[in-house]
Amino acid sequence: MSWSFPIGTVRGTVIRIHLTFLLFLAWIATVHYGRGGAPAAAEGVLFIVLLFLCVLLHEFGHILAARRYGVQTPDVTLLPIGGVARLERIPEEPGQELVIALAGPAVNFVIAGLLYLLVGDVMPEDSLAVAEPDVGILQRLASVNIFIALFNLIPAFPMDGGRVLRALLARRLGYSRATQIAATVGQGLAFALGLLGLYGNPMLIFIALFVYLAAASEAHAIQMREASRGVLAQDAMITRFESLNMGSRVEDAVEALIRTTQHEFPVVDAAGRLQGMLTRDEMIKALRERGPDAPVREVMRTDIPLVEQRRSLAEALRPMQEKKLPAAGVVDREGQLIGYITPENVGELMMVQAARGGQSPRLPWQRRMAPGAIRA
Repeated sequence: MSWSFPIGTVRGTVIRIHLTFLLFLAWIATVHYGRGGAPAAAEGVLFIVLLFLCVLLHEFGHILAARRYGVQTPDVTLLPIGGVARLERIPEEPGQELVIALAGPAVNFVIAGLLYLLVGDVMPEDSLAVAEPDVGILQRLASVNIFIALFNLIPAFPMDGGRVLRALLARRLGYSRATQIAATVGQGLAFALGLLGLYGNPMLIFIALFVYLAAASEAHAIQMREASRGVLAQDAMITRFESLNMGSRVEDAVEALIRTTQHEFPVVDAAGRLQGMLTRDEMIKALRERGPDAPVREVMRTDIPLVEQRRSLAEALRPMQEKKLPAAGVVDREGQLIGYITPENVGELMMVQAARGGQSPRLPWQRRMAPGAIRA
C-alpha cells in the first residue's frame, strides 16, 4: 500500500489509488487502441473508470455500515483487483459483522438494478464480455455489478462471503475458531485460483496471491488478539533493551544496532519518558539520506502508543494493528518507560501459549526487571 497516493476524502475516509491501478488503465488503453484506435481506447478506459466507481461505492457500503457501529475507516485503496477498505477494527459481535459484510454486495445489486431499469431491456448473453464493443457500457456495467456481488459472496476470506461465513460460524464455534475455518477455506480458494491461472488467465495468479496473503493475515491478526486476552502488558513486554537519548545521532543508533539483536530503539528524555522509536528501516534510510550525524530526534517515529504496565496487552495491541505501528511502549505509574511490545514478541507469546496448551504464559521472569536489563 506504500505505492498508493490520495485523491480525495469523503467524510473522514481518504480515497487512495495504487500505482498499479494507473498501470492497469494504461494497459487497457493500449489493448483497446490496438483493436479500434483512439475511440476504442477512450471507451475502454471510461468503462474501467465507471467500473471502479462501482467498486468504490461497494467499499463505501462497508464503510457506512461499519460507521453505524462506531467503527471508523481511515482509508480505502483502489487496486487493479478491486478495493480495500481499512477498517480500524472488525466487530466481534457476529450480527454486526454480518451487516457490514453484506452491505458491500448489496450496493452492487442496487446499482445493477438501477442500471437494468435505465437500460430497459433484456441483458444480452455477452454482456459480461467487458471488452465486447457491440454491448453498451451500461449493460456491461449492470452485468459486472452482479458478478462482483456474487463473487464477493463466495464463502472464503478475504471476500465478503468469508466474513459472512465467520459471522454465522461464530454464533456456535466462537470467533477464533470461526476465523480459522473461514481463513482455511479462503486459502483453499487461493490455491484453486492459482491453478486455474496457470492454465488460463495469468491475472488469476495475482488474485490468488492476494487472497492467500489476506486470509493468512486475517487469521494471524485474530490469533494475536486472542493471545492477548487475560494477559497484562507487563507479561509480554521486552525488558532487556538499549535506548537512545534525545541527543543521540544516527551513528549512535547504528552502533547499538550492530552490538544488539534489537530492531527497534526507544528514544527517551532525561526523565526516562518515551519520546519516540527508531526502527532499523528508518535508521538505515536516515543513514543513507542524511548521514551518520543526523539527530535521532529528527528521524524517529513519534506516533508510538503508551500503555501502563498493569493494563491489558489488548490495549497495546489494538493501536499497533490498527495503525500498523512497529511497537508500543510500556510505562510505570510515573510514566517512565520500563519495556516495549512488538508484533514479533507477541508472536512468541502465541507460541508459548500453544506449547502450554493455550494457557496464558504468566512467567515469573516477566514480573520483574531481568538482571542486566536497561531501564530507560
